[in-house]
Amino acid sequence: MVFKWLSGLFPRFQVIVFRLTTGRAIAAMRGMPILLLTTVGRKTGKQRTTPLVYIRDGEKYVVTASNNGRDTDPAWYRNLLANPDVAIEIPGQRIRARAAVASPAEHEKFWANLVARAPFFEGYRKGTSRAIPMVLLAPR
Repeated sequence: MVFKWLSGLFPRFQVIVFRLTTGRAIAAMRGMPILLLTTVGRKTGKQRTTPLVYIRDGEKYVVTASNNGRDTDPAWYRNLLANPDVAIEIPGQRIRARAAVASPAEHEKFWANLVARAPFFEGYRKGTSRAIPMVLLAPR
């Protein structure tokens, strides 16, 4: 119970520090760059911000809805399915974007790229029975 409570605090801490330093601090996690993804809550209508690792595909940012290998999709993913208009923050920039779930061919390409850079994601895939979605965030 304490671990769950603490693990819920760390992302909030990341968001605060990232914003206070305009991304100069906590801009990477486990060797991967992070962005802040802001979605609109599908039930509350409130903005929700989540730090996520990402890879690039040209101008697009690609994130994965791994939820640390849990058997449920993360809330941010369900939020962007309901409203794909999102905002992302990278060091020194806030960008309005449109989210789209990767096609099966895109997923395969992006997953291979992600696992080559961050092998721990393969452990997440092996630890869950669900397909882990990949999401493209295209600047608008």
